[in-house]
Amino acid sequence: MTATNAPDVADAYGAYPRLTDDQIAILRSRGRVRPVREGEQLFRAGEPSEEFFVVLSGTVAVVEGHGDEEHVVQSHGPYSFLGELGLLEGQTAFLSGVVRAPGEVLAVGSVTLRDLLSSEPALGDVILRAYLLRRTMLAGAGTGFRIIGSAFSPDTRRLLEFAARNRLPHRWTDLEKDTGAEALLRRLGVAPEETPIVVWHGYRVLRNPSNVELAQEIGLRTGTTPRTVCDVMVVGAGPGGLAAAVYGASEGLSTVVLEAVATGGQAGTSSRIENYLGFPAGISGMELAERAVVQADRFGARITVPAEAAGLEQRDGTNVVRLAGGGTVAANTVVVATGARYRRLSAPGVERFEGLGVHYAATLWEARTCRLDPVAVVGGGNSAGQAALFMARESPAVHLLVRGEDLGHSMSRYLIDRIERHARIHVQLRTEVREVTGGDRVEAVVVEDNRTGERQVLSVGALFVFIGASPGTSWLADAVTLDPRGFIPTGQDVVHVTADTWKPLARAPLALETGLPGVFAVGDVRSGSVKRVASAVGEGAMAIRLAHEHLGERNHPALR
Repeated sequence: MTATNAPDVADAYGAYPRLTDDQIAILRSRGRVRPVREGEQLFRAGEPSEEFFVVLSGTVAVVEGHGDEEHVVQSHGPYSFLGELGLLEGQTAFLSGVVRAPGEVLAVGSVTLRDLLSSEPALGDVILRAYLLRRTMLAGAGTGFRIIGSAFSPDTRRLLEFAARNRLPHRWTDLEKDTGAEALLRRLGVAPEETPIVVWHGYRVLRNPSNVELAQEIGLRTGTTPRTVCDVMVVGAGPGGLAAAVYGASEGLSTVVLEAVATGGQAGTSSRIENYLGFPAGISGMELAERAVVQADRFGARITVPAEAAGLEQRDGTNVVRLAGGGTVAANTVVVATGARYRRLSAPGVERFEGLGVHYAATLWEARTCRLDPVAVVGGGNSAGQAALFMARESPAVHLLVRGEDLGHSMSRYLIDRIERHARIHVQLRTEVREVTGGDRVEAVVVEDNRTGERQVLSVGALFVFIGASPGTSWLADAVTLDPRGFIPTGQDVVHVTADTWKPLARAPLALETGLPGVFAVGDVRSGSVKRVASAVGEGAMAIRLAHEHLGERNHPALR
């Protein structure tokens, strides 16, 4: 390899690395080389991305917009590759690729590329890491589609939350603050009462779309639900659900995943997970989720987002899940991985400011709205500790508000040590939020010492809440046995098992099995779970092994 073709070592694991001769040779064996001319579009914003491109000679610009409003995001020369995460996940392109100087490109189909990610791990890691970083950079730069609506509109907040949780590049135009918002609406032919709207690449307008409509427009994972009975249906796409999807699909079981909001679950909202095996420098919840989604897709799992489960019943030994939007999905086995949702804080002003400074996640999307303001974080567990450290990167002051007497009650020692050493994090024990105040958004919180009753006002631009979680089991109703707190008992903890249900199997429930044969529960939704990412992943894998046992009892064809 000549020096001129050597990759930039400083960016070898960055967003824009250059490939080596050996890596390009691997891609050549699976793709085709073709000439390109100046002005040619290799891919267009708003259309599906179906090919992976490496620039062999010439120059290609990745641009946003068109005409007078065109903005160059990045220029790629020889040994650079194009695209971002959407190429691997079947989404439409958020940007366009335009040839600036003629030359040659190497084109590889997106399906072939997904195979290469696993068969060539060194090459796959460079591409996947670059794509993850590019997606993060796009989000931070405010590229992508535009949401126009009032901050006080519940539908505006719904769309913003859906876009943020699904890590979709977008920007928000606030009708209350942006002086050009009304002129933009007039140009688009939209009346203010028709907002919120989503503007897709400057020309297509969606008037107050549902989450499903927005997902379909972008090409988010919205495959149609199967009409035949699948082997494994996973309800919920957090770490436990995604692990079950990977192991189920990789073992040849037809696997369908239903997720109501976004892949990654609560873990996907974590800025950094530092105690997960194999990642000594930590990994963000977003990266962990996206890597798992790509892996599950490659093995053939069908992931549908958004698809909310509304009920479960058994008909002649088959499990049938009813969907909130209508329709049903049938499966021989079900893995319930609907996790737990952070509890809402009960204090005056909280509900009014949700999405306007009160947040239940601390990721790049929330952080960019209060980058230089002091903030408050409520909670004493690991999620609160991780959020405090993440926000302290740029915030001048982070107030960590803990109701209990000490941090050690529910927070890991490694987080406590870092928090206590951080100059910008101020821990206030025995402290509870009594009120949130502000004008258009959060400006201050009133807190009280729960021992002395003394109150004080903290000037903050945002409040991040992590005060425990409630299980996502409301959709199960009377289908399975729940414990007094609403979590799902499994295995030997299952009580009130009817003899008629289990007599044909001549056994008690398996380790992760619920009160219904063939229905398993994993992760945070399970009664007595450890509430850690690693344990949820382990349970997801274990559930597939137990599903094999159940299918074997029924002499299932997939196991013959």
